[in-house]
Amino acid sequence: MNAASEQNELDEQSSKTICFPLGQIVATPGALALLDRGAVNAASLIQRHQSGDWGNVPPEDAEENDFSVVNGNRILSSYPIGEDRLWIITEADRSSTTLLLPEEY
Repeated sequence: MNAASEQNELDEQSSKTICFPLGQIVATPGALALLDRGAVNAASLIQRHQSGDWGNVPPEDAEENDFSVVNGNRILSSYPIGEDRLWIITEADRSSTTLLLPEEY
């Protein structure tokens, strides 16, 4: 991806609606290692999560997330990185958002 494409993608992402506050953002060592190995920008995944793009979750979990945004429940997104998955979980009280691997849950 060239610099112009990256800037266009960032501009598009920043124009998406923020659906809920994230609180303090933290990440486990496993999540940080996966992001590094996959050369993935954590900020782009966090932005997707906050704008209601839940990644690869089953339809019933996506529906629950939509409900949770309005009703103040926990929100879980799941994004593939290579052969692995990264979860992003925002707590019900919106005090924190954690990036972690499923096996770290």
